[in-house]
Amino acid sequence: MSLIGATTSSAGLEVYARLDERSYQRGIKVSDAQLAAVNLTRDEFHPEWNYVIRPHDRLVVA
Repeated sequence: MSLIGATTSSAGLEVYARLDERSYQRGIKVSDAQLAAVNLTRDEFHPEWNYVIRPHDRLVVA
């Protein structure tokens, strides 16, 4: 936690982290289609670790 909590940037980024000790259901499966639907952009440096998840554009219904 101290590594994440000590993260800053010259632009003023501050990171706050806390441990989530809740219990979660195990064995929930995510289908390939569900995973493919995530708006995920991987970074060039260690893309398996560094990525951005963005919301999808909202559809405007007239």
